[in-house]
Amino acid sequence: MATSARRGPYFCGIDAAMDVVSGKWKSLILWELNNYGTRRFAELRRGLPGVSEKMLIQHLREMEEDGLVHREVYREVPPKVEYSLTEDGVSLNAALSSLGRWGTERIKRIGAEKVDLSL
Repeated sequence: MATSARRGPYFCGIDAAMDVVSGKWKSLILWELNNYGTRRFAELRRGLPGVSEKMLIQHLREMEEDGLVHREVYREVPPKVEYSLTEDGVSLNAALSSLGRWGTERIKRIGAEKVDLSL
């Protein structure tokens, strides 16, 4: 497992958890990899409308450093790189599932629109 540059001190467990999922895209990257399995960079980018290439690269690097994402590089031409969840990534995603259910109910309750990802 990778060693994280972020090591506290923390006030509580929520503080430590939020340290590794801070930023809009990290939880969505977790969701995408959990729902669709191993993904190449371009597949992740297509699955997350609105994320810039720079931001996706930055978040993936941080998540790899934090031990949430595994990056597999295949030495071929053209180069192939795949991303998947580690055991820690899977367990964090499971912990976030109740937050996701709460958010789904909020969307319904307030009548908010949902992004159509079936394009």
